[in-house]
Amino acid sequence: MLTDQPVAPHGLRVRRLGIETGGEAIVFMHADCPVARSEGFATRTRVEVHAGGRRALATLFFTTNGLLDPDEVGLPNALWRQLHAGDGDVIEVRHPQPLASMSDVRAKIYGHRLEQDRLARIVADIATGRYSDVELAAFVTAFAGQPLDVRETAALTRAMLEAGDRLDWPDELVLDKHCVGGLPANRTTPLIVAIVTAAGFTMPKTSSRAITSPAGTADAMEVMAPVNLDLAAMRRVVEREGGCVVWGGNVRLSPADDILIGVERALDVDSEVQLVASILSKKLAAGATHVLLDLPVGATAKVRSPAEAARLSAHLVAVAAEFHLSVTPVLTDGTQPVGSGIGPALEAHDVLAVLRRAPDAPADLRERSIDLSGRILDLAGGPPGRGRAQASAILDDGRALDKFMAICEAQGGFSEPSTAPLRYTISAPRSARVAAFDNRTLARVAKLAGAPRSKSAGISLHVKLGATVARGEPIFTVHAESRGELDYALAFAAANPDAIRLASL
Repeated sequence: MLTDQPVAPHGLRVRRLGIETGGEAIVFMHADCPVARSEGFATRTRVEVHAGGRRALATLFFTTNGLLDPDEVGLPNALWRQLHAGDGDVIEVRHPQPLASMSDVRAKIYGHRLEQDRLARIVADIATGRYSDVELAAFVTAFAGQPLDVRETAALTRAMLEAGDRLDWPDELVLDKHCVGGLPANRTTPLIVAIVTAAGFTMPKTSSRAITSPAGTADAMEVMAPVNLDLAAMRRVVEREGGCVVWGGNVRLSPADDILIGVERALDVDSEVQLVASILSKKLAAGATHVLLDLPVGATAKVRSPAEAARLSAHLVAVAAEFHLSVTPVLTDGTQPVGSGIGPALEAHDVLAVLRRAPDAPADLRERSIDLSGRILDLAGGPPGRGRAQASAILDDGRALDKFMAICEAQGGFSEPSTAPLRYTISAPRSARVAAFDNRTLARVAKLAGAPRSKSAGISLHVKLGATVARGEPIFTVHAESRGELDYALAFAAANPDAIRLASL
């Protein structure tokens, strides 16, 4: 790999390493690299990479096994694409300018309230990729254990809103719905969008991928239609069909939030301040005027009690009022999963079963979708209480199915969800009554089975709360795409038999 060709001062030749880092910006140098020595670089140093007028921040690691020569820098796939680099190009690696906003993060860690200008500085640096994963983790955890404050949350919301793009619509009413999460398989959003848009209203729905769950709305929708639409494509779909269900991360409506979600996923942390700012910044950026907020309440849901739901609702409503956004909270049952499938494809199967009015469609998913859709239609100004009947009629006469298929086609085409090649059913060890569901443990089983990365992986439930089962009757089935993932999930399920707790008859 050595060459006699001259290299510019402080310049290094590029080598593509073909490493996938999940989007994380990393560069590699030889341990004896003269640039690293002269600059005083160490492992995990933050560096600034310059290539052809483009630049990127990255974290540095060293090699010692001959993978790179001392005059080379190795780029993983994400950074290679970002810099539009070519093998042999000469680039420069330097110390970046000091990250001044980290002083603001440290202030937050020590319990100080942050004003608009300080939060705007932090969010701008996050949105432009200046924070390392360690620094992002510090920001996420700084808010995790601190009490809610309307003024500070509004400032964070505004900072996240201003860091991205915004949509505006000619309609006086632009409707939206959001669920705070924590309840597996609660896949009402595609159904609600289909019902509400079939009623003639505008609902441009941006959704998240999974944070701590086996599937986010975008993950489930993706097995039926493309969701990685850009802003222009999203606008075309909404103008054509009245609504959409797309991944918010690709339309840059709140880009800092999408970065933070990745860190929250890794830490399994969901701070309430950031939850509020995340929800509201994306709703405001999408141009919503009225939002229905679904808060599932249950002992193993994200929101554990009615008192906690009331506190979070009040905070959301108060912060939304700062932006003249109407938010209507609704407390729902969070004691057990909604529907029968947990995992992207399994949840998609449930959605289609409800839309197609299949005999085995999950009744709880259908009823919750009708109820929430009805409440949204009531927000649109119809006769109070009439929305539910309207929503039910739209679903029952096939208009919702037709509209959903039209939205899928507008987003790039409909696909039937796949099924997993490997399955194993857990049966009742004795005759008993289903006494409780541990939502978090069930979600863990589904994730160990491969969800959401393996689209067809997850759990299908065969029982509901209060049901009686005989010895040997199925309780749930684990779906996986590989034997290793199936074994991991089954081992965890065996170690946690109270994921679905059975009580004696």
